[in-house]
Amino acid sequence: LQIFLGALAFSFFAKGFSGSYMKSMSSQIERRFEISSSIVGIIDGSFEIGNLMVMVLVSYLGSRVHRPKVIAVGCLIMSLGAFLSVMPQFLMGRYNYERITVTVDNSTSVSACSPPSSVGRPVTDATETPSAMKNFGCEKTTNSYLWLFVLMGNLLRGIGEAPVMPLGVSYIDDFSKEENSAFYIGLVRSSGMFGPTLGFLLGSFCASLWVDIGIVDIDAISINPKDTRWVGAWWLGLLICGAVNFIASLPFWFLPYSLPKEGDNEKLKISHLSVQGDHCKIDSQVQPHIYLSIADFLPALKKLFGNPVFLVYIFLTILQYNSLVGLITYETKFMEQQFNVSVARAIFLIGVILLPITILGMFLGGFLIKKFKLHITEMAKFACITFIVAYLLNLLYFMCSCEVLQVAGLTAPYSGLKHLSSPKNNFMASCNADCGCKLDQWDPVCGDNGITYMTACFAGCKSSTGTGKNMVFHNCSCVEGQVHGLGNSSAVLGQCQRESCTKAFPYFLALQTACAFILALGGTPTYMIMFRSVSPDLKSFAVGIETLGGRVLGGLPAPIYFGALIDETCLKWGTKNCGGSGSCRVYDTKAFR
Repeated sequence: LQIFLGALAFSFFAKGFSGSYMKSMSSQIERRFEISSSIVGIIDGSFEIGNLMVMVLVSYLGSRVHRPKVIAVGCLIMSLGAFLSVMPQFLMGRYNYERITVTVDNSTSVSACSPPSSVGRPVTDATETPSAMKNFGCEKTTNSYLWLFVLMGNLLRGIGEAPVMPLGVSYIDDFSKEENSAFYIGLVRSSGMFGPTLGFLLGSFCASLWVDIGIVDIDAISINPKDTRWVGAWWLGLLICGAVNFIASLPFWFLPYSLPKEGDNEKLKISHLSVQGDHCKIDSQVQPHIYLSIADFLPALKKLFGNPVFLVYIFLTILQYNSLVGLITYETKFMEQQFNVSVARAIFLIGVILLPITILGMFLGGFLIKKFKLHITEMAKFACITFIVAYLLNLLYFMCSCEVLQVAGLTAPYSGLKHLSSPKNNFMASCNADCGCKLDQWDPVCGDNGITYMTACFAGCKSSTGTGKNMVFHNCSCVEGQVHGLGNSSAVLGQCQRESCTKAFPYFLALQTACAFILALGGTPTYMIMFRSVSPDLKSFAVGIETLGGRVLGGLPAPIYFGALIDETCLKWGTKNCGGSGSCRVYDTKAFR
């Protein structure tokens, strides 16, 4: 039993580890495959779909199967899923982020804004990229569907995870002393809590490495992790997750179908040895399991849903699942867009601050119930108070305001210069009219005036010095227009930093932590309300219904519709090599918030 406990604790750790790692990589996957947030939501939901497909079957078969072996198979399937998700990295070739090609005049000066008269480049219409340029470096169209590998891998992870919890917990419950079983299950679950924290830390580390690490010279990359085109080494962590899940499956292959019950007399052990071949005899002794037949199923369901407390509880669970899953999935993207924090740092902070605080809240909630011996009504009052406080705190998010990134022609006018009359867009102004800029590009530069331009060309920059990250563009006509006189009109690579936002970030983090703690504090009592309000014989059935409801109506749809709503606030979409829109580059931060 001790070996089983250790193995189960590690498998709980492994599933939490890989699950949170996948969550933390959602924005990296979005950019690598150039897909929208709603598709990321579908990839995220595929895990739930896989889980639900086999959950009912597994719970029903329960102890008719060789439980340790089924758990071992589950862990193997999880590791297969992780390895399958990595496949696209090796099929896709390198990641080419959007950047403008600068024409080289001589060794020192490179010009972004080339007047049409120059010989180097054919005169192109300012609105569209010519088809010849479009096909240059265009990848095969099949590449755009490679995210289906990640979706399938996630689906497999969901299928593999399903048996671990119900079978593991029932196995412990069957073969441990009654007074110990709750303690053992609590021990296994809490050791599993370290998984998500470490998963987020690994996610943070991988997000700060360049995606093609080891193949590409890092110094040649002109963007930093704060850039919205940056893609981290998302595949590296998945290899580690796959390996961890594989290791978790090993001990389960060597565990027996059934164990002598803890603390039972020696006689049973002896009879167990003498009639080892005769399984049925032992099973009838060890496992007095009652199966819900189909005939009992409907009355049980009727009895549960006839219970008003349980109904209210299910409704609450669904609402909470929706808000929490939506929040967790897009949290890192929100921090990055609002507060100018790199995704790696956002993931790191969630792993180090938010998760431990949440775990602490859950433990403290359970401790308070035990200490003050709360009854069901007192628990309900306690939970109600915590939720109201959390709700009021949530209103403070509206205070965490942050200005929208000032992009010329997108969220800010070109320096008071009158726009060229063009119905299609206002990216062109008189200062960059003769540059022949391509509209569908995004390689932002930050002018001295604190305004971001979509590319150096739109800033009207005529020359540049330096290479890679350190490139500086000079005599930019659009930047000049704002600083009256001919001052130093230069621009540097990357979008401008928003100072006030970076200052507001610690307050946002403190507020988030407080909310997480208070919600977690009320979480345990609410869970106990469910247990105390249904009749004992329906407990496990109630947990099943609750999990099912929460996942089907919460965990599944939330990432998809949250993603679709977030897509609505996008101001500038990236462009794929072959045309077509990729992932979002700039959001309207007010609408997003």
